[in-house]
Amino acid sequence: MDETSDMSRRKSPLKLILLLSALAAAITALALLPTGEWLQAATDRVDSLGFWAPLAFIVIYAIAVVFFVPASVLTAASGIIFGVVRGSLYVSIASVAGAALSFLIARFIARSRVEKRIQGNETFAAIDGAVAREGWKIVALTRLSPIFPFALLNYAYGVTRVKFTHYLLASWIGMFPGTVLYVYIGSLGKAASEAESRTTTEWMAYGVGLAATLAVTILVTRIARRALNERIGDTIED
Repeated sequence: MDETSDMSRRKSPLKLILLLSALAAAITALALLPTGEWLQAATDRVDSLGFWAPLAFIVIYAIAVVFFVPASVLTAASGIIFGVVRGSLYVSIASVAGAALSFLIARFIARSRVEKRIQGNETFAAIDGAVAREGWKIVALTRLSPIFPFALLNYAYGVTRVKFTHYLLASWIGMFPGTVLYVYIGSLGKAASEAESRTTTEWMAYGVGLAATLAVTILVTRIARRALNERIGDTIED
C-alpha cells in the first residue's frame, strides 16, 4: 500500500464524522431556532401562489443554478415546503433545467470564458479526456460524487464533446441520490418545528429513514469515486 492510499484511508472516517456532525448540528439548529415561524411564513408565501407554486419554485431554482447560488439550500427548502416526495420531484426537474441552461450557455454563448475559467485545472482536463472516451458514464459518475462544484461542472461540460441529451439523462440519474438526501434533511426541519405533535414512533421512523438515505448516498458516492479514479487517474481524493 503506498503512502497516498494510506492517507486516503485515514481521511475517510474523518470525513464521515464531519458529515455526521454537520447533520447533527443542522438538525439541532432547526429544533432550537424559530423554524415554526419561518416555515409558516414560507408556506404561506408558497400557498398564495396556489397551482403555480411548484412552477415558480422550479423557475427560481433553475435561475439560481445558472447564477451559482448554492443549490443545497434550495434543495433543503423544498423538503420543508413540499415534503420529501414532491420536493424531490420538483428539485429533480429544476436541477436538470438549471444544468441544461448552464450547459447551453457554455456551449453556444460563453464558451471562451468557460474554457479560460477551467484552463489549467488538472481535474477538469482529466474529465474532458475521459468524456471523450466514455461520454455519459463520466457525467453520471461526477454527478454522483459531491466533491465536484455543481454549478461550475454544468458549465464545464458545455465545452466538452458530450452530447446534450446524454448529458441531461446522466445528470438526472447522477444527481438524484443527493437530491433525495438534502430534501429529506429539509423535511426534518418541518418535523422539528412540529415536535410537540410528533410521537416517539414517528421520530424513530424519521431517524431510520435519514440513516438509510445517508448510508445509501455515502455508499453510492464511494463507488462513484472509485470508478472515477479508475477512469481519470488519481486526481480525485477518496
